[in-house]
Amino acid sequence: MSEGPWSLDGRLALVTGAGRGIGRGCAIELAAAGACVVLVSRTRADIDAVQHEIQSAGGVAYSYAADVGDEEALAAAVRFAEGSGDLRVLVTAAGGNRPGPARSYPTADWDALFHTNVRATFLACRMVGDSLLRRSRSGSLITISSQMGSVGYPQRAAYCATKHAVNGLSKALAVEWAAAGVRVNAVAPTFVETALTAPFLRDERFRSEVLQQRLPTGRFATVEDVAHAVRYLACDASASVTGHVLAVDGGWTAW
Repeated sequence: MSEGPWSLDGRLALVTGAGRGIGRGCAIELAAAGACVVLVSRTRADIDAVQHEIQSAGGVAYSYAADVGDEEALAAAVRFAEGSGDLRVLVTAAGGNRPGPARSYPTADWDALFHTNVRATFLACRMVGDSLLRRSRSGSLITISSQMGSVGYPQRAAYCATKHAVNGLSKALAVEWAAAGVRVNAVAPTFVETALTAPFLRDERFRSEVLQQRLPTGRFATVEDVAHAVRYLACDASASVTGHVLAVDGGWTAW
């Protein structure tokens, strides 16, 4: 745990998509900063494992199985978080991707991505934002976006559209709630080697093109890179930062 503006002691953070990948990494990082963490995911076994990992390291965590796309289930998870501590931080790491050519892209896949990446993000932000405003508490809402929220990429029309929407949503909420002390920011990673990206990154042609032509750093981001950015935005070290999209993209969007 740390002290001063980098500490989250006494605060509770709700993390969606906390069972794997970026969500898991963010939950572990926030717990290391002193936060009590409520882990939300559809898969109970995954979040139970993360809860055990956090507790074994001396942290405090609770697992709550829920589909974040289900408004009633998500509302119940937020109520659970409110009853478990001083809810002050939200990280919306639940998301997905279904790439494909735009000309033949299934509308069912389009709808599914917007349901998970945009609708669920909005619902979580609205619910936790409402909790903070009702309780007159300052807080930090952090959406997980992507470099694809700022640029385009072949066969990613739906994914790019959802992440552009997440960036816009984050900025709009930031402006609306800033006066009440509720900050809203997005973290926009480049490709991170997780279960979600594994199918794409196994393609050696794609992997080589990304590393050699798209990323000035020549490496993918790590889960830890993203989690460190999330911790910064969650704590008071970033007290004057809101409505910002923090790129963790190896310079991709700087080209």
